Amino acid sequence: MPRARVPFTAGRLWLDFVNTDEAPRHAQGDALASFDGYLAWLESAALIDAPRRAALERRAVEQPASATATLHEARRVRSALRPLAERGVHASERVTQAALLEINRVLGRSTGVRRVAQDARDGSFVRTFVPSGDAFAALVIPVVESAADALVTGELTHVRRCAAEPPCPRVFLDTSRSGRRRWCDMRRCGNRTKAARHRTAVRVRRRPPPA
Repeated sequence: MPRARVPFTAGRLWLDFVNTDEAPRHAQGDALASFDGYLAWLESAALIDAPRRAALERRAVEQPASATATLHEARRVRSALRPLAERGVHASERVTQAALLEINRVLGRSTGVRRVAQDARDGSFVRTFVPSGDAFAALVIPVVESAADALVTGELTHVRRCAAEPPCPRVFLDTSRSGRRRWCDMRRCGNRTKAARHRTAVRVRRRPPPA
């Protein structure tokens, strides 16, 4: 049973979901490379628990075409949300409308019951969605609702793409007081960027003077 491979550092569910498509050189690959990987990410995000994940895995064996379609839809949603996350408030009308179309398409079929539950891991409270229809189709709804909240509350002004060198594809919500956070994670990308700059500066200092 695979584990989710992308840490949750973006500050919002939909941004962490966008970050699941990291290139192999930045992490361990795409968390949505398989249906099992998708379920692992959902469990790590506390969107499903272990018993529900096991039930979905059994159903995927019985209905492989439905599982494949569900995975394709998750990738489709992510593809629409990534340009919006990368450009934030500066996204073009075309990018914004494409994301909005995808958000409304998914929300249009979101039938079920919304609850507030307590996370057994740390005692925090989270919103949950219990679908009344197709369990597969409902998996991506919490992600889409998170993106919808960002649009409604104006949070796009605080969404950033990591400025690490070499480039990092992660996006995150900047909640710093100054509003000038540059890296998705200080230990991962901040220190790496500073180390790279230091090595460059050392090489420059060591260059022999021109003859």
